[in-house]
Amino acid sequence: DTTAPYELVSKMRASFWVLAPLLARCGEARVSLPGGCAIGTRPVDLHILAMEKLGAQISIDAGYVVAKTPKGFTGGHINFPKVSVGATHAALMGAVTAKGDTLIENAAREPEITDVAECLVKMGAKIDGIGSATIRITGVPRLHGAEHTVIADRIEAGTYAMAAAMTGGNVKLAGARLDTLDEVMNIMRASGVDIEAANDGLKIKRNGSGLTAIKVETEPYPGFPTDLQAQLMALTTRARGTSIIRETIFENRFMHVQELARLGADIHLHGDTAEIRGVERLTGAQVMATDLRASVSLVIAALAAEGETTLHRVYHLDRGFETLEEKLKACGADIDRLSSH
Repeated sequence: DTTAPYELVSKMRASFWVLAPLLARCGEARVSLPGGCAIGTRPVDLHILAMEKLGAQISIDAGYVVAKTPKGFTGGHINFPKVSVGATHAALMGAVTAKGDTLIENAAREPEITDVAECLVKMGAKIDGIGSATIRITGVPRLHGAEHTVIADRIEAGTYAMAAAMTGGNVKLAGARLDTLDEVMNIMRASGVDIEAANDGLKIKRNGSGLTAIKVETEPYPGFPTDLQAQLMALTTRARGTSIIRETIFENRFMHVQELARLGADIHLHGDTAEIRGVERLTGAQVMATDLRASVSLVIAALAAEGETTLHRVYHLDRGFETLEEKLKACGADIDRLSSH
């Protein structure tokens, strides 16, 4: 079936990424416009731009993107007006079996794109410029099977690192890679966290003097990732002094601020900038998850809060973190899931 229905795509935004592989394999696709976290305007226009540059015919019908490639993809020149991780993935997946050469400019450089490109090369794709903003692809008639180990989730690793730092813990993150988290670890070190790279992961330890205020703004890779902004904000609520966090990627990604305030955080918003004044202590409360990363920031804050915190709407959490409570429990957290809803 070449239809990706609304009831599936609406649950996770990344489901929209099936568009390019379906077109490459089947020559047609009908994919629902995506749902996911309500963290701002995240249009799919750059995905569509990439597909059209590769020769796809696209229309929008009743909330669905209807696409056809009657003669298959053909190589093209894709110059993205802004950096987009999803659209870069789409362009890569469409171009590798296109007829002719493709040039992608202003490509996203996230480690996950490098990982996908390296996997595609193992499958027979011809890709130059992996990891850079300019990628050149020579189309091949078909791909073949390969074996590939997916890189560790750097957002998950960064989240657990901040949980350890928030609670004054000493935790080893097996499999985490420092080379995908450079800027995150630089900020955490500046805040007073000890970080040591090991052969098989990272060791995270909060030094005895507590946390220090920091200043950071979110940026495309290799800058500080927007997907760790909420977690970092939780961390800074207990830091000495005033921290400044500027969100430059999504215009609606401060929904966790009001919930952190329920735990006693002192946060003031000024447009795209949050000013966080460190407090002596946080106290448990009833809080509600508003999106995936916001939900885990509340878990991090709750681990360090006095008393009991109940987090509602954890279905957001489960889209990005597998068995979160079991992993935290294994590190000594007092955390339980009340139900499956």
